Amino acid sequence: MTFMQSFLKELNREAVTTHKMLERVPDGKYDWKPHEKSMTLGRLAAHVAELPGWVGMTLTTSELDFSNNDFEPEIITNTKDLLEYFEKNLANAQAHLAKAHDDQMELPWTLRNGEQVYSTEPKGDVIRMSFCQTVHHRAQLGVYLRLLDIPIPGSYGPSADEMKH
Repeated sequence: MTFMQSFLKELNREAVTTHKMLERVPDGKYDWKPHEKSMTLGRLAAHVAELPGWVGMTLTTSELDFSNNDFEPEIITNTKDLLEYFEKNLANAQAHLAKAHDDQMELPWTLRNGEQVYSTEPKGDVIRMSFCQTVHHRAQLGVYLRLLDIPIPGSYGPSADEMKH
């Protein structure tokens, strides 16, 4: 199996769980947050939905420089739009992985803010990090949903909410 086939398989497998989690985000609670230092539920959910976009960005660029990047987080206020945003980013990632080549995985990719370099890693490592970020923030989202008393879907088997007691 090539890197690209492996990454595409993992992306698709995790997308099922991510979609199940995102569809549980309740309309009307997008401004809620568990702590003053926390992101709002809407911002966290939108971040989870945008993370597949890192795949295409990584494959088509050599760096992300925060000092000259005009990125503005997507403002999403309902679950229908959230799921559409996730599906758009997922399709973009799938398309980029389908046409990418394994030799691209060793090319360097840099994360910086002007002259300050945070990291330079092989593109394969950056894609792997974006997958890990998805799992990390999806787990955060699960905590938010739990605090709102919303049943959590299973990730790698049934959740406590899905188990028969």
